[in-house]
Amino acid sequence: MSHAKFFRRSPIAAAVVAALHAAAAHAQTEPATQLPRISVEGEGDEESYKADRAASPKFTEPLLETPQTVTVIRKEVLLQQGAATLTEALRNTPGITMQLGENGNTQSGDTIFMRGFDAQNSIFIDGIRDLGAAVRDTFNVEQVEVFKGPAGADNGRGATSGYVNLASKVPAQVDAFTSSIAYGTADRSRLTADWNHTLDSIEGAAFRLNVMGQEGGVAGRDFVDRDSWGVAPSFALGLGTATRIYAYSQHIRQDNVPDGALPAVGIADYGNFSAAPVDTENFYGHASDYENIDADMFTVRFEHDFSDRTTIRNTSRYGKSEQERVLTAPIQAPTQVDPSNPATWTINRSRQASYRKNEIITNQTNLTTQFSTGSIQHSLSTGVEFIYESQFTPTMGGLGTLPAANLYNPNRNDAFTTAPSIAPTGAYSDGHTFTTAVYAFDTWELTDRWQLSTGLRWEDYDTESVTTAVTTAVPPVQSFNRAEVSDDAFSWKVGLLFKPAENGSVYVAFANSLKPPGSDNFTFNFGAPNAAGSVNVNNPNLDPQKSTNIELGTKWDLFDGRLAATAALFKSTNKNDLARTDPTDPDVVIQYGEREVKGIELGLVGQITPAWQITAGITRQDTEVTDGQISNATPGAPSTQTGSIINFSPKFSGTLWTTYRLPIGLTVGGGARHVSTQARSVTNNPASVTTGVYKVPSYTVLDLYAAYDVTPKVSVQLNAYNVTDEEYVASINNSGQRYQTGVPLSYLATVNFRF
Repeated sequence: MSHAKFFRRSPIAAAVVAALHAAAAHAQTEPATQLPRISVEGEGDEESYKADRAASPKFTEPLLETPQTVTVIRKEVLLQQGAATLTEALRNTPGITMQLGENGNTQSGDTIFMRGFDAQNSIFIDGIRDLGAAVRDTFNVEQVEVFKGPAGADNGRGATSGYVNLASKVPAQVDAFTSSIAYGTADRSRLTADWNHTLDSIEGAAFRLNVMGQEGGVAGRDFVDRDSWGVAPSFALGLGTATRIYAYSQHIRQDNVPDGALPAVGIADYGNFSAAPVDTENFYGHASDYENIDADMFTVRFEHDFSDRTTIRNTSRYGKSEQERVLTAPIQAPTQVDPSNPATWTINRSRQASYRKNEIITNQTNLTTQFSTGSIQHSLSTGVEFIYESQFTPTMGGLGTLPAANLYNPNRNDAFTTAPSIAPTGAYSDGHTFTTAVYAFDTWELTDRWQLSTGLRWEDYDTESVTTAVTTAVPPVQSFNRAEVSDDAFSWKVGLLFKPAENGSVYVAFANSLKPPGSDNFTFNFGAPNAAGSVNVNNPNLDPQKSTNIELGTKWDLFDGRLAATAALFKSTNKNDLARTDPTDPDVVIQYGEREVKGIELGLVGQITPAWQITAGITRQDTEVTDGQISNATPGAPSTQTGSIINFSPKFSGTLWTTYRLPIGLTVGGGARHVSTQARSVTNNPASVTTGVYKVPSYTVLDLYAAYDVTPKVSVQLNAYNVTDEEYVASINNSGQRYQTGVPLSYLATVNFRF
């Protein structure tokens, strides 16, 4: 598809791009403006990789004095790497992997697993939870912040391992225009533009517009397609004054051909099935597969400085996302039609159709202030939040059936054996949660060298869920199940920090988080207590899962503050993540289960010299199921998982990105990522595995980068990904039967403009 055709199909994108090019032409007649520390995208080579603070006002101290592992990935790194998605951005921090979903279901969006635990519902934009199934784009992101360890005090209900926050771009008091045009392997083309303009007629007013358009395939995958566009306008009043107002929105549309992944046969240790691996370019979907995503977000933020020590902020947001998808994926072990002739082997395919709508309405008020009580100095951040979140997912039927695909030569144009007639069946899940929360974070400066950090959050939540089922009778009969859970939760964190020098700190920290039933999708499991559907942690009668984290760490700013070095020992525990029936009373559900992750993480980010930049991290972790699954069918039977590792959680992972700027205007660099062997929890008894992979091989991926300033306003860059053409598993589903391959050797050429 040509760019012209793409923008004809997206009239909003066409209009904003035309406006931006007009702005660029005007900017060429204006004097060049030196941008401040928070710059407009496009001047990445002049900006440090190191961030000094998190964007959230809940963090009262600089990162050097924050007793928690926090990784900040600035947009300058993303620009150099050509990282267009959140998944690509998170390659810059260790301890994060991706998974495909449960068995026959294929998850979509950013399926993040952090330190062994699912964190895909712990993604935030400007401190506000961002629910939805979209692959998040980085075109409107100032920096990506990764907070590791339970963080219930920060955000309320959440994952054991932490959360990810995306800080949005907002107007600044500069006049600047930047744009990037990229083209790469698989006909992937991408255009981004960022225009920041101050309004002379209104003092302290500025306008900013970010746009993105992308189309093309995915390197190494036949027929998979990624077409999208995004628009993010923002307006600010009162910049440089005591009272500031920001109004901004973001609108993204995606039109994709989804990837149902590859059969995992032959990659390594695939049960008792021995076969050669399939071609990683094979497509096991159908020509009728599609995925459409609409995501819209509107935000207004008000800030007022009562003094240089006290500021109040109020943020309101409405967000909505909708995903509609039909996907075909390989499922189960292959069938050896003729065991002596692999060309005849086949594999079944499942059809999945889904519609999902998420909405959020929130209002947050935050007050930050500094004061003293006697000799103790305080930095206090306190506030109140009101949050409404909902999800509606109807059940889709009439998917049609397809014949089994040839294992080594699938055909996406196979005729249906049962013609599809996709439509809602009448069954659905519709749930929402309303939360009222108050919180307070205080840093107590006890002496010049000792600080105590405390954080408390109390929230009252009300979750209501309605689930319907439809019988196959004629006429069909619809039944309703409704449940409502109202409760309160108390989360906390505390850290003690010692500063042996002005540029260093040593700390110990403790934190917790809670995850009530129905937290992920506001849906409970209904039925009698001993019904299979209700014997899990989303039974509305059960208690929240409980997570705790202990961390001992140190942070140092080196080379006059240009380089940050960090190290932390951690131990995270999650309890009550399983449920089973009581062996003495089948009408009673017992909550149990415990998983534990402990390890060490090291980080380095910033400038070794003014010309040499680096961001790097390594994690060594040990995972263990300390209280594992017990069969409901055989009450009293021993656990089959206690003592095993957490599914597909590597012991070691490391990441590196570094560049060096030469005096001639040439910047060269590259990066490496390594992930050690990932195993299923059944590795303590491999003989029990008959299908699916129970061990994923380790891998190392090398990337290269070069950029050259053609003029002060134009630069060109070339990215080469996976230069050794390593074949590796990028993500795998829970049963180990399907996987997505990593990006093979590929290229991306980019021209950057700045005015």
